[in-house]
Amino acid sequence: METIEYLEHTADVKFRARGRSLEEAFENAGLAMIGAMIDPATVRVEETWPVDIEAESLEGLLYDWLSEILYLFEVELAAFSKFQAEIEEVEGGWRLSGRVGGERVDAGRHLFETEVKAVTLHQFEIKKEAGEGGDEIWTAQVVLDV
Repeated sequence: METIEYLEHTADVKFRARGRSLEEAFENAGLAMIGAMIDPATVRVEETWPVDIEAESLEGLLYDWLSEILYLFEVELAAFSKFQAEIEEVEGGWRLSGRVGGERVDAGRHLFETEVKAVTLHQFEIKKEAGEGGDEIWTAQVVLDV
């Protein structure tokens, strides 16, 4: 299973992130978004930041998760390479409790390819599919405004 796949898009960045669980798909979506800007392999995990969000739908939860990671990137001037998400269904929707790990941006080591301005709802979806051998595969498709 290919966990991250960048797709053709005329002006923005489009990707699909997959996982064998909902949590893994969310974690890979975070990695894909950061990977659109910087090589996550250059980012050491020196600090972690908590992320606690709730939304009425899984799509809303994924949108808020990615938006929060982008917010932390901009406000904390930090790049990330580790993503941990725990997701549960709650009354009225979904809850994610997680952490992102990384370090403060070092201009000498962190080379930025593009700047992500925002997560969009254009062609945005999350779905569960049957994978090879009958496994369930969660797929998130996202377009980022760059």
